[in-house]
Amino acid sequence: MGGPTAVEDRDTVAGEVAVMVSRLAELSTIVEDDAARIDVLAGLERLKAAAAAAQYEVMVRFAESQRAARRGMGFAERHATRGVPEQIGLATRTSPSAAARQLGRARALACHLPGTFALLRTGEISEFAATFVVNETSHLAPEQRRQVDACLAGEITGIGPQRVQRLARRYAIEADPAAAVTRASRARKDRRVGVRPAPDTMTVFSALLPCEQGVAAYAALRRHADAVIAAGGDSRTRAQVMADTLVERLTGQATADAVSAEIGLVMTDTSLLGGDGAAADLLGSGPIPADTARDITRRAEDGDDERRARVFLRRLFTDPATGVVVDCDPKRRRFDGTLARLLTYRDGGTCRDPYCDAPIRHFDHIHPYTHSGPTTPANGRGTCARGNYVKQQPGWTIRLVDPYRHTVETTTPTGHRYTSHPPPAPGHRVGAQPRAA
Repeated sequence: MGGPTAVEDRDTVAGEVAVMVSRLAELSTIVEDDAARIDVLAGLERLKAAAAAAQYEVMVRFAESQRAARRGMGFAERHATRGVPEQIGLATRTSPSAAARQLGRARALACHLPGTFALLRTGEISEFAATFVVNETSHLAPEQRRQVDACLAGEITGIGPQRVQRLARRYAIEADPAAAVTRASRARKDRRVGVRPAPDTMTVFSALLPCEQGVAAYAALRRHADAVIAAGGDSRTRAQVMADTLVERLTGQATADAVSAEIGLVMTDTSLLGGDGAAADLLGSGPIPADTARDITRRAEDGDDERRARVFLRRLFTDPATGVVVDCDPKRRRFDGTLARLLTYRDGGTCRDPYCDAPIRHFDHIHPYTHSGPTTPANGRGTCARGNYVKQQPGWTIRLVDPYRHTVETTTPTGHRYTSHPPPAPGHRVGAQPRAA
């Protein structure tokens, strides 16, 4: 009789992991002594680190296997690992970009930082601390990285992640001072701004700047706010004045409230007219209270022309049964791009691939246009650039499996299948989460 097949091995390993997960769920109920609970907490923390190390090892082996297979198919080295981060992201329920960063950390630890990796395997340092070591040594040559790793191995247990970061940075600078200067120069070229949603209808607007520029910008806002507070007659706090001044100076508006906005008003008609409290959805931000959405629209009626916010409303129509956005009102100043707007609103402004939160950059034909796929809402989906390109790789397929709910199924080269749906419109229950088969 032959040995176990690859499928049997896969099922066995998956079963063992499932048993461990099930066992962990029982721990909180079987431990009744507080001292024992502390011991369990400490053990679970070590387990988290060891599990991260195991994930990293599996990632590296998977990537190398995929690279070898692709090279055997005749792919050039630079294309041999395309699609690997996407498959890892689907398995770990993270975006492709986050998965690519995980894979980079995994390779660095496995190949160039053996001492740090050994501490992570045994749970003596956290994944957070190991990430600092990877990041602070990323500019070094492999041999220099190993030297820094050897210096750190005996010093980074029993201390906090911030101290680990400082130690790794110091040893990295000492290993190659010139490279540290070059890295600082290169970092200045990476200056950028970003925005991300925050709780309670807020956003975090950030800027990564050279240190002297960031300090100068903050100091200017602070000085202006101090002057406003000193003059009196303004009920705002110093922090509020600084925030409003930032918006006014960047946009050229007379007041911070006079923000022009096109509201993807995905809300029920009764919410718009004040009849119920179903949350609206603001493209680029997410769900907002109906009262907040109505308040934004009312600003168009308040104040003089200079201070009035310019708000454009776009009516969106949903299927009453599924809650999927199915049509779009083109009545705005321009009529071009209505279909693209529809897909953007229907898919919530972010990539339709499971777990990917990147903004929509491409509009993809599910059934390829080159194979007579129609350019219709049902055959379209919004994706990031990466999500659109990866489906062109061998072994990837995308198909619409449920037109009623616009359920899209992605099949990866390993045969795993994942499904995704558009986010539900206000007034409808959240649909099923992406799942693998």
